[in-house]
Amino acid sequence: MLKGFRIVLVEDDEIMGSSLVQRLELEGASVQWFKQARRALEALRKPRLPVDGVICDIRLPDGDGEGLYNTLCQTLSPPPFLFITAHGGVEQAVRLMQAGAADYVTKPFEMATFLDRLSMLIHTHSQHVVAPWIGVSVAAQRVEDLARKAAASDQAVLLRGGPGTGKELIARRIHAQSSRKSAPFIAVNLARDPNLESRLFAGNGAIASLGQGVLFLQALSQLPRALQSRLLQALDQGFEGRIIAACGHDLVQLVAEGGFLADLFYRLDMMEIPIPPLSERTEDAVWLAATMFERFNARRKLPLVGMSSLAEQAIRAHDWPGGGREVRSRLARALESASGDHLQPADLFPERVAGEDRLMTLAEARAAAERRQIIDALERCDGQIGQAAKLLEVSRTTLWDKMQKLGLSEHTR
Repeated sequence: MLKGFRIVLVEDDEIMGSSLVQRLELEGASVQWFKQARRALEALRKPRLPVDGVICDIRLPDGDGEGLYNTLCQTLSPPPFLFITAHGGVEQAVRLMQAGAADYVTKPFEMATFLDRLSMLIHTHSQHVVAPWIGVSVAAQRVEDLARKAAASDQAVLLRGGPGTGKELIARRIHAQSSRKSAPFIAVNLARDPNLESRLFAGNGAIASLGQGVLFLQALSQLPRALQSRLLQALDQGFEGRIIAACGHDLVQLVAEGGFLADLFYRLDMMEIPIPPLSERTEDAVWLAATMFERFNARRKLPLVGMSSLAEQAIRAHDWPGGGREVRSRLARALESASGDHLQPADLFPERVAGEDRLMTLAEARAAAERRQIIDALERCDGQIGQAAKLLEVSRTTLWDKMQKLGLSEHTR
């Protein structure tokens, strides 16, 4: 009934919890049991593997199930929740269902009935899960959820992320799922096009040709100041299309310094989708490599048997500063030169000397430790830099400077 599904149980009662874990595991489920809302929140925000369902008691020693559910909903689309409540908590359970929770049962309950309800909501949810196209991590699912919401809207969208994070892929996905999908999608790279003024504003340029389609502006921060004013003017003169713009993490600072028109920025930042780098989504790096491996391997005259576990470990350990483009480049090169029957770390990273085990310098180790600590603090504070600074016992300015150096400005709100 539940074989292969991963379930989180949030229950402080030892007898009830033990009984549920035993029965769920007999049904074939994998169960994580938490007795406190705080620990469950941490696990559900950053699960090591996707969670198929949550069983949650409404009354908990350090809060309640409603608070846990509502907190999760602020930053992600949680898995289906089945709440357990006493008869006196039915009103609260009904309120939770109105907020999006899947179902509730009242104590005492028949185990068979409970399992039927749980199985129904998990199987129904699994049938509506769409195959991933950015990654399998919770962060990637968050990006995909935001992209679906953007597709259902008609507002301008700002995609914020570093190199190789798939910004144009996301923009095209939003267009393909929107009501404008039959209209043109025109992409303009503001950092590479040699004649931006003509490309954007000429009689046969992007804006004139767009109609009700989508104009994708890549590298928004590179738009010259004079053309910023012209774009803002065009938007005010009967513009019927939709703009999806992409930028790195420097645009907010550029606006603050006067290098980018604030009026234009706020016109284009109606909906924002932050895209974390691959260095923070190691499971997505492995997923992306595996997906590309199948495609590239099929082109070989003598296909490899597969990718070794050592290669997967090397992929997890790499920072991927070039994002998805670097994954593609390394995979393509590795599959052309690989001589064994499995893809190995040396195929992916030939620049590494075989057998070398370089020790990090103190500066590198300190930077890595600070990066992990800052990310943890920001996640605990929901991206609020002032609160994170207090937690880390540094000034807001000091924390911001460190975040800029470590490339973490995308974690703020």
